[in-house]
Amino acid sequence: MLIPHDTRSALDTVVDLMNTAPESGQDDDLADVEALYDFVRKHMVSGVGELTQRDLKAVHGIRALFAQVFAATDSRAAAETINRLVAAAGTTPQLTDHDGHDWHVHYFAPGASVADHLAADCGMALAFIVVAGEQERLRRCDAPDCGRAFVDLSRNRSRRYCDSRTCGNRLHVAAYRARRREAAAG
Repeated sequence: MLIPHDTRSALDTVVDLMNTAPESGQDDDLADVEALYDFVRKHMVSGVGELTQRDLKAVHGIRALFAQVFAATDSRAAAETINRLVAAAGTTPQLTDHDGHDWHVHYFAPGASVADHLAADCGMALAFIVVAGEQERLRRCDAPDCGRAFVDLSRNRSRRYCDSRTCGNRLHVAAYRARRREAAAG
């Protein structure tokens, strides 16, 4: 699946935003305005001015809607949520080549809030996945104690864990040890 750089960046941002939520197995990593500033800097979200509690609350709302897209059992449900996200953001597509990046599309209106920026750009990235018939690539980690979000970009759509070196390896080692105990007891 060929994904342009800006769409891939937006998908990475969606995943990282969703994984700040308490549901992904830890405390809320986006609990205050300073954490929101850190998130914005890490993801190079452009055009963001001063952030407030109101921005934080709006981003929490967007994060919850992204989680609904990942949890959607069919493309119609995912599309309905994505349509609400991008419509509420006042999507205004425009070509740009800022900060040394080649031409890419921004979907947010100039001067948009950080929540609208994320809803528009990230919502459109999710829209492209749904339009391509690839919604099953939007996943949650199969590790029973994890649940972190990820986008499966493997060729055969076989990725099961958010990180094969942590969750995947931990489960494989546990299964191996269980087999060894069973063999020793049997």
